[in-house]
Amino acid sequence: MPKKLLEVKNLKIHFKIGKGQYVKAVDDVSFDIYQGETFGLVGESGCGKSTTGRAVIGLYKPTAGEVLFDGQDVHRVSGRERQRLTGRIQMIFQDPYASLNPRMDVAEIIGEGLVLNGLASGRERLERVYELLEMVGLQKEHASRFPHEFSGGQRQRIGIARALAVNPEFIIADEPISALDVSVQAQVVNLLKRLQQERKLTYLFIAHDLAMVKHMSDRIGVMYLGNLVELAASKELYREPKHPYTQALLSAIPLPDPDLEQSRERIILEGEVPSPINPPSGCVFRTRCPKAMEICAAQKPTWREVAPGHYTACHLYE
Repeated sequence: MPKKLLEVKNLKIHFKIGKGQYVKAVDDVSFDIYQGETFGLVGESGCGKSTTGRAVIGLYKPTAGEVLFDGQDVHRVSGRERQRLTGRIQMIFQDPYASLNPRMDVAEIIGEGLVLNGLASGRERLERVYELLEMVGLQKEHASRFPHEFSGGQRQRIGIARALAVNPEFIIADEPISALDVSVQAQVVNLLKRLQQERKLTYLFIAHDLAMVKHMSDRIGVMYLGNLVELAASKELYREPKHPYTQALLSAIPLPDPDLEQSRERIILEGEVPSPINPPSGCVFRTRCPKAMEICAAQKPTWREVAPGHYTACHLYE
């Protein structure tokens, strides 16, 4: 059994926006990630998946709950221990342009982490930058250029090189391909998969493209309105989704066979996603669920294992 590297326990992140008003961005989410695996986190925009990722790396402080990395609480360490933990966890951001300092050249951007962590300086730092650039499919001549001189795909490769600079064990990839052209997305995903094999990395892969998440992930967690509604191995989730929300998401993925695409039933969800300021009582999905029952409004469903390694929160399985 692989080692449990990350534990997210009953995580809540509520942002205060006014007197007595809170945005419940993440509301009681729990999952584990094992060493060497890719855990995919999917859901519609605004469901809380990116907020969860930022809480894992320590950018957001939880309202309640814990984030344990290799047994250490990410939000309770400080000083040198905090710096050491930061070196083990890195993040690749969604927007490859906004996340790169336009006033720094590539050598400074990638080499900054090496200097701050005391890993290399001077000529050694530059040689390490060259090595990282070649590792992500760029050339050492790119080191003296600035972010605006690169395409979106190249900028994301620079972001990946920056994340790799401090030799992390765990990388949070927060929608790393959503801002890229479709032709470039596959290249970046294949690069991430190759780097994972070569460097024995563990990923939290956050995205809304379920087809890409299936290609990338070993296990997948599905989020809706700040809640985790289903979690299973990738193949199991796609073969037999349990939660009505997951079923609706999967029905929207185009099939390569035109005959199957034309004949299959697509689940159309009615209504808008409720506000995270005032989520529905009971099951948060009930206002859009085609299978909603009376109990769904009165009682929050229990998170339970409905098949080996397959979890969901739905009254249909109670």
